Amino acid sequence: MVCGSTQGIGKASAILLANQGASITLVARSEDALKQTLKELSTNSSSQKHDYVVADFNQPEELKKSVEKYLIGGTDFHILLNNSGGPPGGEIVNAKAEDFIQTFQRHLICNHILAQLLVPGMKKNKYGRIINIISTSVKEPIKGLGVSNTIRAAVANWSKTMSIELAAFGITVNNVLPGSTDTVRIEEIIKNTSAKTGKSAEQVKADMISKVPAGRFANAEEIANAVAFLASPEAAYINGINLPVDGGRTGCL
Repeated sequence: MVCGSTQGIGKASAILLANQGASITLVARSEDALKQTLKELSTNSSSQKHDYVVADFNQPEELKKSVEKYLIGGTDFHILLNNSGGPPGGEIVNAKAEDFIQTFQRHLICNHILAQLLVPGMKKNKYGRIINIISTSVKEPIKGLGVSNTIRAAVANWSKTMSIELAAFGITVNNVLPGSTDTVRIEEIIKNTSAKTGKSAEQVKADMISKVPAGRFANAEEIANAVAFLASPEAAYINGINLPVDGGRTGCL
């Protein structure tokens, strides 16, 4: 089950996992986009069957109902990729209480709902991979992303706690921390920063790239490579980690 799977990192991960033989269930709120992405998933073997669930992460209870209904058929999942777009930027002192509540529900609560629904099947099969797309702000807060920094840290601690509880069942829980990645999200950050600072979008982008030792943004497929490895049997003894995929930008160990 791949969430936020019609664009960016989620879509790249769904495509790569399908290429490697997995049956994919896409989750996103736009049915048209889901249908289009479904067409892009390869079927290298006759046993692969792809599907989708329409759900909006801004409505946790509706997400729960949609996935519960989908699971009635008895489908078990081995892999859960939690992935959802981040909140708008801004200084934390200016954030409203509802900004934190909405973001907490969208990220931590929705992740938790999906984990609770899928873990029983993982336990039954003695194989599970829960992978959360978060942010390098888990290790080093990012200026101008106050609400995101706060909630991402909460998700990381939720994940670490769950990794300890589920390890004995053959289930790992890990976080992938993308750095600046060439997606719609980075375009929004550049646009907002440009509006606030008066710098051109090109200058804002250049400033961001200058902070990355690799000298460029990642592409979504590079983040997906990390997801695919952590989802594989080869990663069975990697559990409870925060894996930066950031070209060396994060300044701490």
